[in-house]
Amino acid sequence: MRAYQLTIPAENKPGVLAKVTSTLAREKIDIRATTISSFGDHGFFNLIVDDVERAEKVLKKAGINVELKEVIAVLMKDQPGGLDRLVQILSEAQINIENAYGFVIESHREAVFILDVNDMEKTKEILKKEKFSTLSAEALATIEPFHYMKY
Repeated sequence: MRAYQLTIPAENKPGVLAKVTSTLAREKIDIRATTISSFGDHGFFNLIVDDVERAEKVLKKAGINVELKEVIAVLMKDQPGGLDRLVQILSEAQINIENAYGFVIESHREAVFILDVNDMEKTKEILKKEKFSTLSAEALATIEPFHYMKY
């Protein structure tokens, strides 16, 4: 299944993220997940949104440099060692994880790990062989995490 993220290179200064979020909010595009990374004066944002193609268009129209990038959204058990199993398998296959982030859908049950790797096709074959489930762009856009908190 194909999934996509928006990658936005950015200057590391106040207001840059605000321009991105206000552009998306104005167009009623929902941000489902995000990462922000910086190194010195520059960095990037990765966004999973509910309408990736429209988001790409409106960001570009607003003058924001954005790249639509295919990623793999791996569904995994939220338990100790769940992520380790995945990365060990990919490491043994010489797959380089170039960028990644994750989030829990349901505590102690399911999580999603978003992968940007050097060899998409080989990674998809390995995941299928190892019986990992992946999520489509549509599934990512509609995930409803279950939040169970004891107060």
